[in-house]
Amino acid sequence: MGETLGQMLQRMSEAQRAATRRKCFVSYYGRDRDEVKQFLKDFGDVFIAKEIGVTDADDFIDSLDPEYVMGRIRAEHLEDSTVTLLMLGTCTHSRRYIDWELKASLRRGAYTPNGLVAIKLPSTGRTVHAPDRFMDNWNREDEAKGYAMFRGYPGTKADLRGWIESAYGRRETHAHLINNAQAMFRYNHKCLVHAETH
Repeated sequence: MGETLGQMLQRMSEAQRAATRRKCFVSYYGRDRDEVKQFLKDFGDVFIAKEIGVTDADDFIDSLDPEYVMGRIRAEHLEDSTVTLLMLGTCTHSRRYIDWELKASLRRGAYTPNGLVAIKLPSTGRTVHAPDRFMDNWNREDEAKGYAMFRGYPGTKADLRGWIESAYGRRETHAHLINNAQAMFRYNHKCLVHAETH
């Protein structure tokens, strides 16, 4: 028996999704660079990576004007990305630049906010503490009631592609759930090595 029209349309839709490569900003703490490089090596053909984040070399880091800083991060680092992949290592939650990148990713107004997926790096084992700004946008009990998504390390490229597509769609369907009013970190916070288990 041949393929039905519905099956054919389903197959074509899946092939189209597989061919789509979203532009993703990869937010990570420099200490996790080796693991992030391995992630990009294993999964980099699933998306178009924009992986260079905020550093001390940026001339706006000492500004006390949050709107100015967020605009510069959006224009110079996130650029035309549509999804932010937050790579969660042991101390990611404590870094001010991560907080800034998340705040810029979730910013509404002149830009459509980026979708947001946190991915737990293998070195964290079972224990990981996510940044406060992420936690304010993720609903642990019912992820459909929050903007952000939390995932373990991807097992397959299809898994990661599905997560990215879901986050991309939430830019329209879940944007009203964004909670981004918190003040930006002024300094790095204490690394809580043994914090929450997810």
